Amino acid sequence: MKLFYASTLFGAMSLAAAIDDGRFGDGRRVLVVSNNAAIPEVATPLDETPGFAVLRSRFDAVHSWNELIAPLHPSDWRARVIEVPMMERLIRSHWGLEEVEELVLESIAVPPARTIAGLVRDCPISVYSDGLMSYGPTRDPLPAEIFRRIGRLIHLDLVPGLKPLLLSEYGVTPEILPEERFLSVVHEVTATAPDMLAGQAIILGQYLSALEIVTPEEEAGLHESMLKALAARGCTSVVFKPHPAAGRRHAQLMRAAAEPLGVRLSVAGESVPAEVCFAALRPELVVGCFSTGLVTAQRYFGLPVASYGTDLVLERLTPYENSNRIPATIVDAMLPRLSAQGHIERPPVTDLQALVRSVGYCMQADTYPDLRPEAITFDPRYYKRKRLETLGFADKPSAFTRFRRKIRSAI
Repeated sequence: MKLFYASTLFGAMSLAAAIDDGRFGDGRRVLVVSNNAAIPEVATPLDETPGFAVLRSRFDAVHSWNELIAPLHPSDWRARVIEVPMMERLIRSHWGLEEVEELVLESIAVPPARTIAGLVRDCPISVYSDGLMSYGPTRDPLPAEIFRRIGRLIHLDLVPGLKPLLLSEYGVTPEILPEERFLSVVHEVTATAPDMLAGQAIILGQYLSALEIVTPEEEAGLHESMLKALAARGCTSVVFKPHPAAGRRHAQLMRAAAEPLGVRLSVAGESVPAEVCFAALRPELVVGCFSTGLVTAQRYFGLPVASYGTDLVLERLTPYENSNRIPATIVDAMLPRLSAQGHIERPPVTDLQALVRSVGYCMQADTYPDLRPEAITFDPRYYKRKRLETLGFADKPSAFTRFRRKIRSAI
């Protein structure tokens, strides 16, 4: 029996594509789903979203992690060491699990995936990626009882030629999921999606304020600025695609901002994957901050894309090790940028692989010593001077220089 875990429809589609590609063989398949929204009680469970119906046949049973641990939140709860044997017996008996031959997880470094890995023991683990984060370092060190069981990382080839850093320190082998398998599943889901109003452009929302990267007001301002920039380009109809975990406030604010601009705004369902929107609507332009959807739109659907606000995000990300840094860096360095006036500009030419490796090294230098470059040219967009000084890529300032900086910052 194989036990799978997914928290988003994008993840469930990735699993379905991997199953169709024969990555997990035959036998019984059980799927555990969770809703990790800030208030999951008011969000639609993954297995109740319209698009999930066509994926359900790949699994013999579907269980809810939220229901099992309610009223605790999936992203917060972890079993204490003394509770692990009891909780493992509870899970196996409650869900009728036979001997688990393989455990398949996303986002292995954080709960609930890490929690499940610690409770369903003594079996190999496969990890599948949840987007651009697979190209960045592993967020947190994993205990030996988990990392020794991980055999492979299944990922979409979102950036050809770029090899994932995720789990590489443990010698985990990356496996590329063929795009034709993934697109086949996307088209299956698209065929059952509810009708959506067409739009010349799509804005991809995220949940930056919930992650405390920016304030709620700043995130609303980013969305409104994207809308104004599209209006400046002559767009009169726009589709806003909120992030599944972001709640409904963003959509409400966007509707209020669209009316004075003379833009007809449609809001895609929270549970509708961005890829389904791309396949169904074929917009003229897709705009977002650093969403993986920007890359899938360009890579798999051939759509024009543009980023907006990555400079603010890169400046605000703390600590430097924040796992969103690599996705933001890739999008900022690789994709065109939309200006506030509606112009689209290409970013400066850069060696993306070298940039990702050097930023990854600066994020987790002790974990990835082999990534250390000979030198790093300081670029405040991607590096922090103090981090480069600590790692020996820049001279530490003298006491006088530190004093001048302190005076300048106080003025």
